[in-house]
Amino acid sequence: MTASTSVVVDTMVVSALLHAGRDPGASARYRSAIDSRTVVVSFVTVTEMRFGAIKAGWGEIRRRSLERVLGGLVVVQPDDDLMRTCAELRASCLAAGHALGQKVHEADRWIAATAMALGVHLISGDAVFEHVPGLVVHRPST
Repeated sequence: MTASTSVVVDTMVVSALLHAGRDPGASARYRSAIDSRTVVVSFVTVTEMRFGAIKAGWGEIRRRSLERVLGGLVVVQPDDDLMRTCAELRASCLAAGHALGQKVHEADRWIAATAMALGVHLISGDAVFEHVPGLVVHRPST
């Protein structure tokens, strides 16, 4: 995968695309940033999306809709390279005092590590991804 053909998106982006009717502006900005590139997500994004649906008590129809959206994404599962990248990312962020080193950002760290391991850009609206060495983040303007 290359940055010109693929992009990792975080959970916030997947949620905005899924719920485009709630904030059409955000959905449009993310779609524009994605352009024609293949959308890639971390396994943790799938987990977070499914958890959110369960927690919110979504019915079968909404959950099937979610599964259709998730089925259209390329999901990266953890392998040795990704686990190493994630561990190194946490260590470097802890040493630098960056928030991604904190336990509370475990899911965000997996997402960042996925983009880094693949050598592709991350699209996110979350400021926690800013100023991480080796991570290229595209934050569509509001």
